[in-house]
Amino acid sequence: MSQLNNVLLVWFLLLSVAHGTSAQLSRHHYAKICPNVENIVRDAVKKKFHETFVTVPATIRLFFHDCFVRGCDASVLVASTPNNKAEKDHPDNLSLAGDGFDTVIRAKAAVDAVPLCRNKVSCADILTMATRDVISLAGGPYYEVELGRYDGLKSRASDVNGKLPQPGFNLNQLNSLFAANGLTQTDMIALSGNARALHSPNYKQNLLFLVSS
Repeated sequence: MSQLNNVLLVWFLLLSVAHGTSAQLSRHHYAKICPNVENIVRDAVKKKFHETFVTVPATIRLFFHDCFVRGCDASVLVASTPNNKAEKDHPDNLSLAGDGFDTVIRAKAAVDAVPLCRNKVSCADILTMATRDVISLAGGPYYEVELGRYDGLKSRASDVNGKLPQPGFNLNQLNSLFAANGLTQTDMIALSGNARALHSPNYKQNLLFLVSS
């Protein structure tokens, strides 16, 4: 369990430094417009978690791929159109498990089922809360998150280029990539050394657990 907590704690760091939105974040952002949003999201995530443990790595990996490209703006959830190839269809994202997307979809549907909350809570915040919740459900720490992110208005596959770790990256390249996202070499090593704590047959037992299989 200590190994699991180590790797999951890194995600607390990532949540703390997540960038890419121009909103003013606050722990009480939805206090008046959707006061029960965190409980609603957690209940939806918990139901999904009890269906399959894949919910945990799939949601964490989805969050990682979202935050490292344009910041935590849920742009990885946007579907491609005839005129635009979106992030989710970039080769580095094709292996993202459907259970991660389904977790967010279910949580969003649960939130929007409450009239007071309908169309008030961003997918970016829902993905952030869902990631926190799967970490907690998997035995990691439960922590408060700041909310108020805007959903990304752009999602282009070309924006993914160079933003995610690749199998051939050397240490300097990995250090630079993580530093660009506010994470240290220690954080990177924690992810690399403990990723097997969340291992499934579809993930590599190293940092690439979070990239492409």
